[in-house]
Amino acid sequence: MDALIYRFLVLVWFLFYMAAIYLVLHIVVARFSRAPGSRLLWFFSVVTGPLTRPVQALVPSGTPEARVRAIALGAYVLLMLVAHVAFRRFGGNPLG
Repeated sequence: MDALIYRFLVLVWFLFYMAAIYLVLHIVVARFSRAPGSRLLWFFSVVTGPLTRPVQALVPSGTPEARVRAIALGAYVLLMLVAHVAFRRFGGNPLG
C-alpha cells in the first residue's frame, strides 16, 4: 500500500474514532449531569459543537440536542467503519 494513502487513512480513521469517543463522553455526561450549568457539560458542548453542527443542518429544526448527538455518533461510527473497510480494500490493517 502506498505510504501516503496509508498515512491519510490512518489520520482519517483516527479523527473519526476520536469524534466518536468525544460524542460518547458527551452523551454520558449529559445523561448523568445534575447541574445544567456544569463546566464539564460546557466543555463537551464546546468540543463536540463542530461535530454536531453538520448534523443539525440536516435534521429538522426543533430536534432535541440529545437526538442530534445520537445521530452524529451514528454517523461518525459509520464513517469510522468506512475508513476501516478502505484499509482492508487497500490491503492494510488499521488496528495493528
